[in-house]
Amino acid sequence: MDYVKAFLVGGLLCLIGQILIDKTKLTPARILVSYVVIGVFLGAIGVYQPLVEFAGAGATVPLTGFGNTLAKGVKEAIQEDGFLGIFTGGLKATAGGITAAILAGLLASILFKAKDKS
Repeated sequence: MDYVKAFLVGGLLCLIGQILIDKTKLTPARILVSYVVIGVFLGAIGVYQPLVEFAGAGATVPLTGFGNTLAKGVKEAIQEDGFLGIFTGGLKATAGGITAAILAGLLASILFKAKDKS
């Protein structure tokens, strides 16, 4: 049942993104940034965590989950480090994911040759 919940929530988030791409003039980049900001906002006010507990990876893997992790990291760092935590908490919480994305991009650039669109 956990897989079904994750699939439904993650699929719903992707469906909303696809509808925004198809029905609005928003660029995919703006939609992605909006997802992160929405995740930060919902995480900051405590609304996103119950969704994470319900859907697991269906809520943590999409970009809204990245935003939630940023907000959670900042909250924890403020409690530990005070004002300085505002600047360091988000990076500490998401360092693993950021590193994985950079290394995956590096590996892809080494293994594959980019081609012009024309």
